[in-house]
Amino acid sequence: MFPAQFEYHRAASVKDAIALLKQFGDDARILAGGHTLLPMMKLRLAQPAHLVDIGKIAELRSISEERGKLTIGATVTHDQIANDALVRARFGLLAECAAAIGDVQVRNRGTIGGSLSHSDPAADYPAAVLALEAELKLESASGTRMVKAVDFFLDLMTTAARPGEVLTQITFSTIAGNNGYAYLKHRHPASGFAIVGVAVMLALDGSGNCQRVRVGVTGLAPKAFRAHSVEAAMNGKAADASTIASAASSAADGVDALSDIHVSGEFRAELARVLTRRALSIAAARAQQ
Repeated sequence: MFPAQFEYHRAASVKDAIALLKQFGDDARILAGGHTLLPMMKLRLAQPAHLVDIGKIAELRSISEERGKLTIGATVTHDQIANDALVRARFGLLAECAAAIGDVQVRNRGTIGGSLSHSDPAADYPAAVLALEAELKLESASGTRMVKAVDFFLDLMTTAARPGEVLTQITFSTIAGNNGYAYLKHRHPASGFAIVGVAVMLALDGSGNCQRVRVGVTGLAPKAFRAHSVEAAMNGKAADASTIASAASSAADGVDALSDIHVSGEFRAELARVLTRRALSIAAARAQQ
């Protein structure tokens, strides 16, 4: 199926993209990798009159580190993140998550900013950015603001980004202590999306107890979320099998689990508990190496 007629605009800079969004208002949509927007347009689920392409803006395509903070531009591809030496060495959870996305074609074209902005309930990145407590930079004609990942995902395909705002960067802070991480998912065999995915970032103190545990869950609910009950059950305790099993058992507590043609809500909830236990175990083992 062909999309409805639209006008294409290639933005030369972030400032240019913001000006185009202001000019065309609700009739404009941002285009980056296009893996989400273009299929929606072909199905006529989205019919923007104007596409603003930010894919060639150099400042959005870089990965850098300064003062212990990693900054990733919004149009950096999944493949770049999965294979970048700095990301792999300092933020292995993000690289592991990126490597699990889709297939080779998707990883070569899809972007981190596009995935986060779309906020698909089965997307992989949201779980990782929640576990890493990332901050997202949003720019518009009104100025710039930083939004914490925990405040960014509001509902099904709904984020805290306001009309006219462009997600330009995602920033991650280095985590102190002996760190371990893991991203695990039950993969949809056709799309590669997460039926359920769990990202864990765990740090141990000098005594081997958990001083910081962050757990992001995707696929289970209409939006990705932090499993605060799991985190609370782990913090201050030894990361042994008994503690991990007990903490993981609450991964789906208080969540209205999604049911669809693929699996039931009950199955998703059990997947969340199992994957959380496994991800915590892997993260703890890596932290102890």
